[in-house]
Amino acid sequence: MIPYGKQYLNQYDINAVVEVLKSDYLTTGSKVQEFEEKFANYVGSKYAISVSSGTAALHLACLVSDIKSNDEVITSPMTFSASANCIEYVGGITVFADIKQSGNINSQEIRWQITKNTKVIIPVHYSGLPCNLEEIKKIALEYNLIIIEDGCHALGAEYKNSKIGSCKYSDMTVFSFHPVKHITTGEGGMITTNSEKLYRKLCVLRSHGIERYEDWFYDIKKLGFNYRLTDIQCGLGISQLDKLNGFIKTRKNIANKYNEAFKNLPIDLPICTNKYNNSYHLYVIKLHNNAKINRGELYLKLKEKGILCQVHYMPVHTFTYYQNKYNYKWNDFPVAEDYYNRCLSLPIYPTMSDKDINKVINSIQEILI
Repeated sequence: MIPYGKQYLNQYDINAVVEVLKSDYLTTGSKVQEFEEKFANYVGSKYAISVSSGTAALHLACLVSDIKSNDEVITSPMTFSASANCIEYVGGITVFADIKQSGNINSQEIRWQITKNTKVIIPVHYSGLPCNLEEIKKIALEYNLIIIEDGCHALGAEYKNSKIGSCKYSDMTVFSFHPVKHITTGEGGMITTNSEKLYRKLCVLRSHGIERYEDWFYDIKKLGFNYRLTDIQCGLGISQLDKLNGFIKTRKNIANKYNEAFKNLPIDLPICTNKYNNSYHLYVIKLHNNAKINRGELYLKLKEKGILCQVHYMPVHTFTYYQNKYNYKWNDFPVAEDYYNRCLSLPIYPTMSDKDINKVINSIQEILI
């Protein structure tokens, strides 16, 4: 079976983990700082804080944004639920803004959703394609809002020659190192920022809220969490980061092959321009409404051929929790819902062989022509 995504680990990764296992520190050691420094250098931020998952990164970013019970946070409905759940964790009010045909949040829709209670915007770089950060930053400055970029899909992506994670247009950016992402630490995440104040707060909150004054004396002024990443995971992260540019190059090569093969089929292809450098965490096609089969049928036919695709995502506002709490319902965000009804994520990952790629291409062409 060909999965939609898969990690790539080689002997260098294994050696990196074994090296840590043989060292004195398995956690809170030197590998954590080394990984953070190398990651910050790669994306171009001043600071990077490693955490136990992308969800933990979102949670802490919301905590240091000081979101209160009446504060509203705007995000996209076309995302994994964590992008919205993190708002709920801190007691904020989740507000969705509809998307564009690209899958990314619509800047104009953000503006329409702003009220006197709006405090934060969480734009999601869906599939690896950057949002229009310049426009979102303009809105944030106009209304004095905080921006937390959800870059969990977008490690290595660039917006106007700035890497996602540089925080040129935002206060913080969060990343995930789940196995299907660009690099993996098994589970893990990262927060980047250029603010020393936010950096210090994040470091305290990820480790129980402990503020140390002497080797043995510490205080807890604000409740924190055990969201630390281990040296074992950071050793793997360092090894993976060294291969990241190659991973992205391979993903782009696969995407280019798909684009050429599918250009005359009844599907919309991912958007990529010189302004938005897509790092292709996902390769998402959208079936035309006049295609001879629907998305569900295409999914099943590909599965029969041994090709495991995925749907990214069910819009978050359609989940029972959000409908019960906020009275959201189907038809509230028509562009996101239309996207969901027609989208399918095809296999794309660094270890795909030419045989695998051709099988996907030939199968799609056979089914849709």
